[in-house]
Amino acid sequence: MLYKRVLLKLSGESLIGENDYGIDSKMLSRYAEEINSIVDSGMQIAVVIGGGNIYRGIQSEGAGFDRVQGDYMGMLATIINGMALQSALESINVPTRIQTAIRMEQITEPYIRRKAIRHLEKGRVVIFGAGTGNPYFTTDTAATLRAIEIEADVILKGTRVDGIYSADPETNDKAVKYDTISFEEVFNKKLNVMDLTAFTLCKENKLPIKVFNMNKQGNLSKVCKGDNVGTLVNF
Repeated sequence: MLYKRVLLKLSGESLIGENDYGIDSKMLSRYAEEINSIVDSGMQIAVVIGGGNIYRGIQSEGAGFDRVQGDYMGMLATIINGMALQSALESINVPTRIQTAIRMEQITEPYIRRKAIRHLEKGRVVIFGAGTGNPYFTTDTAATLRAIEIEADVILKGTRVDGIYSADPETNDKAVKYDTISFEEVFNKKLNVMDLTAFTLCKENKLPIKVFNMNKQGNLSKVCKGDNVGTLVNF
């Protein structure tokens, strides 16, 4: 495998599958199998999942209550997704722990960096929930922060497109895919990879980002082996 320790960032929307909202059990099982294949190879993997399939904090602004309250609701949504993924992983005998930035000891461990690293060293999957524990920060920023803290080799950003394009490939058939691209080029071309806070954190801490299509079976394993899948943002 190309990497020793990775952080996998998944969007909450990716769990919707063929449903209109919520969690598709088939999609959950498929992700669990993909992650299991990485664990079997001896690689260490941590996961951050968004909560957009259940609730996004930014929705609150049009719903009559304040953004801070909405962001906390979004954090709880990420914990629900994390618990669902934990159940899917443990059903196929993959030892998994959830650590959350908001304390709720009855169902999760609080986030403790040393403990998270120890879990990873023992071959357990660690799911980080509740974002950073602070409003106004996205799960992309939380994923970046946790990846830096656990000294991950790379952030693997699983999306529904197979990399970074010069334009949105879903709306522009002339969009060109990049195999590799520098952080500076992403800034200069104003490409949407992550939110600016998360992206700047990656750049300043020299943390590469690999963007790939998580919905294509076997892609996660290919990325970890170093195959030419997706787009690598590097220096």
